[in-house]
Formats: sequence, structure tokens, C-alpha cells
Amino acid sequence: MPVSLDWSAIDTVLLDMDGTILDLHYDNFFWLQYLPGAFAAKNNIDEQESREILKAKFDSQKGKLNWYCLDYWTRELDLDIVSLKKEIEHKVAFRPKAVDFLKYLNQIQKRVILATNAHQQVLEIKLLNTQFHQYFEELVSSHEFGLPKEEQGFWMCLEERLGFDKNRTLFIDDSIDVLNSAQEYGIRFLLGIEQPDSQQKPRSMKPYGTLSCFSEIMAIE
Repeated sequence: MPVSLDWSAIDTVLLDMDGTILDLHYDNFFWLQYLPGAFAAKNNIDEQESREILKAKFDSQKGKLNWYCLDYWTRELDLDIVSLKKEIEHKVAFRPKAVDFLKYLNQIQKRVILATNAHQQVLEIKLLNTQFHQYFEELVSSHEFGLPKEEQGFWMCLEERLGFDKNRTLFIDDSIDVLNSAQEYGIRFLLGIEQPDSQQKPRSMKPYGTLSCFSEIMAIE
């Protein structure tokens, strides 16, 4: 159903990348299926044991910058994570209506910024396969600040760099933890993504308004 949004009250749109603009299936497939196979082969263990070892390692870093850092996981797992990601880059894809939405934002003359926790090398892989940079004023990775979006310091750095008005900014993300952080910082308009991974079922993003498709907020003016 359509989401009520007053575009006249919004100047800046901050958008997450994975699970928001792009289908999260690429990332989930890599970390939950492809990487466990590579880690199992390297360490001569079965994939179930590999998944258990990796899950423990991932859980220990969740919400921290290391969780998103390819350099960290390359060292921690002794695997070339970038090369492995490139092996399945054909799976990188837009979420439905994402390009139409980006074009719409440009047409109604909003300032559009990408704000992602993705490592810069991941961003490069995604850009090579989707070419969405043309729709954004800036592409910002949390690794530039050394702080993930889950921390207040990220938003302080982002506002200092971009000079946006929190009260006239919309932020869309697929993570409740990140939306909570943005809300704490004072971002006025917040929306979550109902189905970030096209291969998984929709989920609730309460207490935030939820988008099932970008067309819900592409009002004809």
C-alpha cells in the first residue's frame, strides 16, 4: 500500500545500498553459501562445520565496522574475499523499481546520497555491475569515517561532510539497528525495506514505515 510522504518537506534523500537499492541476495548467497564452501575446501572440513565456525566469527563482529570490512575477513579467514566476491558478481542486481526511483528523485530535484556500510571494494564491484553512480551526488562508505552506521559518530561525520538538514532528510535502509541509530541522531523521515533479499520472505520493520516497492512513494506531482 502507498506510504504517505510529503516530498515538499524533504531536501535530501540518504539511501542504503545492499538490501535497499540492490538485492541483498548477492550478499546473503556469498556469506551464507559460497564462502562456507570455499572456507571448507581450504581447511579440509565439511560445509556444516565451516558454517558453524563462520557463524561464530560473524556473530562476534556484528554491528561493528569489521563485520563489513573485506580486509578484516581476508586476514581473519586467510582467503581472498574480493576475488571470491568477483566470482559471483553476475548475481549483483537492482531491487524492483530501484532505477525508476533514482530517476524520480533526480526529476523532482532532491539531493541523493548513498550511505552504505559496504567496504569500498564491494562498492566498486557493485558499481561495475550496475552503474548507479550517475544518480547520486555522493557515494559514502562508513569505512571512510571508521565508524558503521549503527554508531552515532557515523552520522556526525556524515552531517559534517554533507551539511544536510536532519529535519528535511529522508533515510531508507533495510536494517532496524541502523534506522534506530538514524532516529537517535534526529533524522526526521525514516523508512525500512520489507523484502531486501528477493529470495526470502518479507519481514516487519516496525516501528518504521515499510516499503515493499519504491513505486509506493513515487507520487505524481
